Amino acid sequence: MEIWHLWIIAALILFMVEIFIPTFVPACIAVGCASAGLVSAFDCDLKIQLIAFSLGMIIAFFGIRPFMLKYFHRKSGNIKTNSEALIGKVGRVTETIDKAKNEGRIMVEGDDWKAETEQDEIVPVGEKVEVQRVDSTLLIVKPLR
Repeated sequence: MEIWHLWIIAALILFMVEIFIPTFVPACIAVGCASAGLVSAFDCDLKIQLIAFSLGMIIAFFGIRPFMLKYFHRKSGNIKTNSEALIGKVGRVTETIDKAKNEGRIMVEGDDWKAETEQDEIVPVGEKVEVQRVDSTLLIVKPLR
């Protein structure tokens, strides 16, 4: 087994590690290993291989990593989950909404929720409503008339 085989094997292992540690650091090191393996395949000295490794890693770290983090590793703080995801959704009234009687239910995306309007409106069964906000397990809705 030649030295360039070892460089390529190290690059492949590091790319596999990247799957489990999505920080793009192992991938940058793998790019360095691949560039050193390429230089080694042309029978270059170990000193040249280490320079190629360093340059490949630095170029990947400062050139590729910021791009990858920007477009492929987005912040997950913008994703709405649970009841927050219901805001803006349209549902259908399944029980007449009457705030004065403390009655009203709607069906939103297959789930049944207790609902009321902000104003003291009565919304009949079958009418479409839009979820304005969530208050615990109560949806505050606006009729779509």
